Amino acid sequence: MSMHVPTRPSWVCAGCGHAWPCLDGRQQLKIEYADARVSLSVYLATNMVEAMTDLPAGSRGDLYWRFLGWL
Repeated sequence: MSMHVPTRPSWVCAGCGHAWPCLDGRQQLKIEYADARVSLSVYLATNMVEAMTDLPAGSRGDLYWRFLGWL
């Protein structure tokens, strides 16, 4: 099991403390969802919407790039 998972409501990585999905988390997600890119997109979009409710309104503009832009 990956240590690079999000902690709520801060949405930082439990494994390294960087903004989730962190670099290591992204690599692990790519491997886990290697044959299911659409499922990965849905998973990340769902997390992005949840992060929008947890994080301050001022930080929401970057969430698309943080959660989906790297795909």
